[in-house]
Amino acid sequence: MPEIIHFHASGVSLVIDLTDGRLPRVLHWGASLAGEVSPDGGDLKSEALPTDDELAQMRRALIPQAGGFPVDGVVDFFVLPQTSEGDLGTPGLTGSRAGRHYSTAFTVTEWERSGAPEADQRLTVHAVDEAAQLRLRLTIEMTAQGLIRQRAVLTSTADAEAEPYDLGGLLLAWPVPATATELLDFSGHWSRERDPQRTQFTHGTRLRDNRRGATGFDTAYVLTAGTPGFEYRTGQAWGVHTAWSGNHRTVAERGPYQPGRLMGGELLESGEVRLASGASYTTPWFYGSYGAGLDVLSQRFHRWLRSRPQHPARPRPVTLNTWEAVYFNHDLGRLTALADKAASVGLERFVLDDGWFGGRRDDSAGLGDWVVSDEVWPDGLDPLIEHVTGLGMEFGLWVEPEMINLDSDLARAHPDWILRPEPRLPRESRHQQVLDLTNPDAFDHILDRLDALLTQHDIAYLKWDHNRNLVEPGRLARRGEHDVRLPAVHEQTLALYRLIDELKARHPAVEIESCSGGGGRIDLEILERTDRVWVSDMIDPMERVRIQRGTNLLIGWELMGCHIGSPRSHATGRAASLSLRALTALFGHLGVEWDLTSDSPDELAELTEWIALHKRFRALAHRGDVIHPTSPDEAIDLQGVVAEDRSHALIVATALTSSGAFPARVATLPGLSPDTRYEVTLHAAEEAIFHTAPGAEKTWWDGEPLELTGRALAVVGVRLPLIQPEQAVLIELTAVNPA
Repeated sequence: MPEIIHFHASGVSLVIDLTDGRLPRVLHWGASLAGEVSPDGGDLKSEALPTDDELAQMRRALIPQAGGFPVDGVVDFFVLPQTSEGDLGTPGLTGSRAGRHYSTAFTVTEWERSGAPEADQRLTVHAVDEAAQLRLRLTIEMTAQGLIRQRAVLTSTADAEAEPYDLGGLLLAWPVPATATELLDFSGHWSRERDPQRTQFTHGTRLRDNRRGATGFDTAYVLTAGTPGFEYRTGQAWGVHTAWSGNHRTVAERGPYQPGRLMGGELLESGEVRLASGASYTTPWFYGSYGAGLDVLSQRFHRWLRSRPQHPARPRPVTLNTWEAVYFNHDLGRLTALADKAASVGLERFVLDDGWFGGRRDDSAGLGDWVVSDEVWPDGLDPLIEHVTGLGMEFGLWVEPEMINLDSDLARAHPDWILRPEPRLPRESRHQQVLDLTNPDAFDHILDRLDALLTQHDIAYLKWDHNRNLVEPGRLARRGEHDVRLPAVHEQTLALYRLIDELKARHPAVEIESCSGGGGRIDLEILERTDRVWVSDMIDPMERVRIQRGTNLLIGWELMGCHIGSPRSHATGRAASLSLRALTALFGHLGVEWDLTSDSPDELAELTEWIALHKRFRALAHRGDVIHPTSPDEAIDLQGVVAEDRSHALIVATALTSSGAFPARVATLPGLSPDTRYEVTLHAAEEAIFHTAPGAEKTWWDGEPLELTGRALAVVGVRLPLIQPEQAVLIELTAVNPA
């Protein structure tokens, strides 16, 4: 009997073939084999799992006809592709021992599984290549939310006298069916992160390499293959994500003898990982999410993140960040006045940004000197902290521990603590170089300084920034009898993780935001140890709509720093109404980033109302399922959330430009309970919509509240108001007769 494993959860099946002692082959990943599922990927309508005999028959049904392959017989495709199996696509494992054992042929020695359907399930496979003297452990998991992930551990079993194994790379693969003929991934740059792009999934290799030393503005992020024209609510989609905060590689590949597959893993430079006797290398987790549409694919990621024990559980504090309010101009009187205004409008956290330490009066000096500046703060930070906390707000602080300015006491004392290719320094970026956290002395110094700050002051939050790419990063290492400079991104990334982990262990109540020149370090591994990400330095609401939509594909709103910026954007110069700025940030971990001391009482009163509205809705926005109704007009962007029990929903409609439809078209509102009646109401500033002509019959937002069933809202929909260009409105749906 073939050895076939069937994992099943939340409307997803993963079928793995382990027959003949070979590495795992995925026979099926996608829609449930246990019966029909609801359109949103929720509860099963049948619990009849396939029998072992049915799984064996399915395996037989998928055996390809031999003929015309690169080698005689059938060529199978494994989660770790090997040339020894006749696979001539991108290899999963590359490396050698001084040129020998460049190709592997692993044999499975044992495997074990655990878990049960609709719960977390795991398969662990042990394999060896005796000739290459390598041992492999593959772990494949399915979560209760239907998310899948895998990772590998490679160990050298050679004796101490043998040549080390120089690892070139280790990529893992998830297959996608022939019906997945389109690809969606992301590009971008500073201030325009996660910009979606689509291509056809044709024969060949689509390669996305990231060499920035962090996740990157232009990372593939979630590489998704789907059926023709797949969108948020239509088609089938298979998305993958590499959970790694350093260099990484993402591959989409299809060939005449090779079904479609998506691959991912760390991108290693030559000489970066060398396995001596007994040494091991562990890949990042490589995730996969399947959905009937991108909304369901996204919901699996969000629901899994929310199931983690360390996921933020308390309401996300509404935050004021001082950067665009004061920049480097720190002054106790000005900042306490700003804190007073912040508390008066309902803010709950006050974050002091760059400029509080060392000689940091601009961006050219001081990085590395994490001591409070006597010049700017002669009495220390405590007077400001005590004022902020006395107002009932938490205090937060900006840091950039991985970077260093040459004009700093630390660089003058320890120039050897800078990552570099000997003997020269890399080209500067923003007057910065990179501190070598792989150096134990440098690591301990930074840990001690951060620990001291958090021990000596009442600091609840760190905004952890990372403002430059790792260009030519080299670390000092010993090779034989010589000190050499080796590529450093792999070890630097692991050192970063250790640094945050140790700091969190010492100060478990402190929350940390991942910021990287904006949204340059957002991935599931950095989020194992941080509580929030800064989505982008671009706060212009019209630009933010697209950036936040892309970011939300992987992570929930509660993890996304979304700020209400100043009336005129510092980045673009565009003026925007407060209602637009507030509504485009409403669902996220809300913040404010402008000088409130310059606002009139009326402006502060309006801001207070928007913050109160966010607090009213944040539990829904931060626990609900994302939905993206199909927009009836390309000028209108629709983004929403629906409560898990389907009792409450919110939709923000943003007019990106003037509409080509007059009157506005009807929008169908999906994701609700079909037989439940909902009251439909509109929240809109007076300037946001065109006024109804005199004598016309009252619309649903001008007259009595509207009541429709979830089925009618999904099938028939509602007429949208005519929204003025660069304005937004909020549609609220509340169950009248919840089930």
